Amino acid sequence: MSTLARDDTPTPVTQNLAKDAADLQFQHIDADSLTVAKQCLIDWFAVTLAGAQEPLTAFLAAEAAEEGGRPRATLIGAGTKGTAAQACLVNGSGSHALDYDDVNSTMGGHPTAQVAAAVLAVAEDTGATGRDLLTAFVAGYEAECRIGALVAPSHYQKGFHVTATVGSFGAAAGVGHLLGLDGETMARAFGIAGTQAAGLKSQFGTMCKPLHAGKAAGNGLLAARLAARGFTSRPDILETDQGFAATQSDDFDHDRALRAPRQGFHVRENLFKYHAACYLTHSTIEILADLRNEEAITPDQVDAVTLSVDPGHLKVCNIQEPETGLEVKFSLRHTAAFALAGLDTAVIDSYSDANARDDDLIALRRRVTITGDGGPFTLATATVSLQDGRTLERSFDVGIPAEDVAAQGDKIDAKFRSLAIPLLGEARAEALLADLHDLENLDDTSQLLAHVADWKVN
Repeated sequence: MSTLARDDTPTPVTQNLAKDAADLQFQHIDADSLTVAKQCLIDWFAVTLAGAQEPLTAFLAAEAAEEGGRPRATLIGAGTKGTAAQACLVNGSGSHALDYDDVNSTMGGHPTAQVAAAVLAVAEDTGATGRDLLTAFVAGYEAECRIGALVAPSHYQKGFHVTATVGSFGAAAGVGHLLGLDGETMARAFGIAGTQAAGLKSQFGTMCKPLHAGKAAGNGLLAARLAARGFTSRPDILETDQGFAATQSDDFDHDRALRAPRQGFHVRENLFKYHAACYLTHSTIEILADLRNEEAITPDQVDAVTLSVDPGHLKVCNIQEPETGLEVKFSLRHTAAFALAGLDTAVIDSYSDANARDDDLIALRRRVTITGDGGPFTLATATVSLQDGRTLERSFDVGIPAEDVAAQGDKIDAKFRSLAIPLLGEARAEALLADLHDLENLDDTSQLLAHVADWKVN
């Protein structure tokens, strides 16, 4: 891996990635990657509908209503439309409100929330076709994964939230593709996105974490639109001195950023969430839930649990004594207690303030010790000591992409139905799902948002 110590003629990463994003065509996307891209959007609608019920989303929708503006894009859950920028903020934040949205290991963050919010807002406003929307989404997804690879791992280790920072470039690439920007103009859009990119990991466990996704969507929207108008910026923002990488990372791995993904497109390696908590808690949840079920373990039998995780987890999801449901999502100890106690970690209501303060769960979590000597990344190992003298040990890694795309789709559809039907009703939810499955054949993607345009959170 190279560092930021470059020669006098650094690789023009910005222009290369901008050209790739601008030049992508629908026919370039292989069948599996296209299928996973649609799964990403199905998942996005599911978690955004659910996230619309969160107080933070209501705050943002109220702010949009007070601000006013030309109604052009649906604010999901508000029962109304706002400006495209307002839709980016409300829907992007809402989609990340529950921390139930997908992740990508190459990007090192959540790839879909901000890109989908941005391209859907523009597509609804312009009546773009389903093929245009899908191509723009993949263009944005690929750009942010490559830029994430460029500055990993120190960008995240320094405290920057990749979903916010790198996500701003992804949203710019997606919107820029919909607007028909050429490579040169897209590079300027990247420059405008880069100078806006911000977001701190210290905000995890607060409403600001999901706000990052909404802001990234809006950053990208503004960047692409301004670039289309001729707004100037540096066309080399990623590699220039005092640019994005130089100021926010000790790493500059242009080879990794420009390297072709293992399966054609980075979207093919998308990782979906089946537990409504920080993704770095998921391997632990899987281990302890399996052991509980296989060994018929009850909480009173547990003497001690040691979790061995990647050291980076200690700065992300290691809230020792969470007091709110939102903090529980970033607590390895408490989610471990959930799994051992048999709580359904896929159900949003499990992450309540009441469960954060439950005496039995608190007692159980205090038997859990976290060590940062494991990994790499999403691989976790749990050692469970029982009162009867037995010691159980197991490892699991949720960071391995699914091989069977169709089976993955069945799980995503089930997740969508579980979240969408209680809110929209079966008929409307199934109609939306059908259109998402047939997205490449839709002549006007405003049809997608029509299914939820008048839906309002009670």
